[in-house]
Amino acid sequence: MKKYILTLLGIFLFGMSFAQVNFVPFADNLNSPVDLQHAGDDRLFVVEQGGLIKILDLNGNVNPTAFLDISGQVSGGSEQGLLGLAFHPDYANNGFFYVNYTKTNGDTRIARFSVDPGDPDIALLGSELTILEYSQPFSNHNGGGIAFGPDGYLYISSGDGGSGGDPGNRAQNTTILLGKLLRIDVDNPSGGNNYGIPADNPFAGSSVNAQEIWAYGLRNPWRFSFDSLTGDLWIGDVGQGDVEEIDKAGPTEAGLNYGWRCYEGSEPFNTSNCPDPSMLTFPVAEYSSSTGSGNCSVTGGYVYRGNTYNGSYGLYLAADVCSGRVFTVDSANNLVDEGTFSGAWVSFGVDFTNELYIVDIGGRVLKFEGTILDLDEFDLNSFTVTPNPANAEVRIASEKDTIASIVVTDLKGSVLYSEGSVRSLEATLSVENYSKGMYLVRITSEAGAVSVQKLAVQ
Repeated sequence: MKKYILTLLGIFLFGMSFAQVNFVPFADNLNSPVDLQHAGDDRLFVVEQGGLIKILDLNGNVNPTAFLDISGQVSGGSEQGLLGLAFHPDYANNGFFYVNYTKTNGDTRIARFSVDPGDPDIALLGSELTILEYSQPFSNHNGGGIAFGPDGYLYISSGDGGSGGDPGNRAQNTTILLGKLLRIDVDNPSGGNNYGIPADNPFAGSSVNAQEIWAYGLRNPWRFSFDSLTGDLWIGDVGQGDVEEIDKAGPTEAGLNYGWRCYEGSEPFNTSNCPDPSMLTFPVAEYSSSTGSGNCSVTGGYVYRGNTYNGSYGLYLAADVCSGRVFTVDSANNLVDEGTFSGAWVSFGVDFTNELYIVDIGGRVLKFEGTILDLDEFDLNSFTVTPNPANAEVRIASEKDTIASIVVTDLKGSVLYSEGSVRSLEATLSVENYSKGMYLVRITSEAGAVSVQKLAVQ
């Protein structure tokens, strides 16, 4: 495939460096794609809003047969349809995957399907099991995100039920599921449901509040994700008409109230009978979607944890549907407007190596190619990993720069070891419990130099 780099019109100062993002075409001729997921292998699964899930190979080619077709079961409309996909953490063994869609009557259904045991590229006909359903009073603001967290529980984003301004004050109402982030246990059903309530959910055991709630006060959290290194939760919550917000929480921060309809982002919206602001959690980043901005709807993305683009490591990416703008947020929550790209960006996705993709509802998937920071060069030989291959322990050493951090991942991007305060010219790492195979060692110096080196364990 011929390589096209989409270059920004401007370059923005990002601390003491520049953060210009690049994307290249990966796949096209899709029909309203809205989500992109992987199942722990080299395939990518594209969710089409009309009710199909298709498989892409490593070159962006589409399998001729759909993985799943429930087009007869989903409703149409601008914000309705098949909206989200998540593979069970033990998918390789149980073959379970989960979808979030609006039924033909407009209500939301979370359902489980199974892969065909005789063909890994198609779902098993008739395997649908309804996990959870809830009513939608209007056709918009359905949420649609669905993902397994690092704790193994299934998280579901639910919009406030639609219309405008949350007329039913549903996002602040903890007795219902609308305007929330839900968290359920699909492995241990109880209470006559096809799911259970995790014991540490904020309203677990309540006879009044909805026990499925993990967080609330959300307007339309269309896309959310978990940082694969830290477990932090990132949410892109679509604003009413003036502020698009990006929310963040630690992996154990339960019961947070993100403020809608009281606040739109950090700006007051309708504060009648609302909690004191000290009880609310405000965005870590936000941008304007007011008239004239060209922006209208934030699409939450991912923290980049791939091994290819060192300068982009740790940046969170988000985008706007209407303007095509892409934004980055760094570890200090500084938001950078990276400029406008030609696309209606409705989702991001990562492959099994944590490389990043962006999805255009117009029918395209593009692959992330890092930022201008990734063009910086440094001396790879200033770091050594010995012995390599290893079977017991390895010595990681630097000739001149103090080592700040060491991260070891497998080739799927799973973090096996992380030490963020080495502060030495060398460190020793035990690999006795590692399986035989290839690993990646990411070494960062106090001066900011980064080296990613392969480590063979025998």
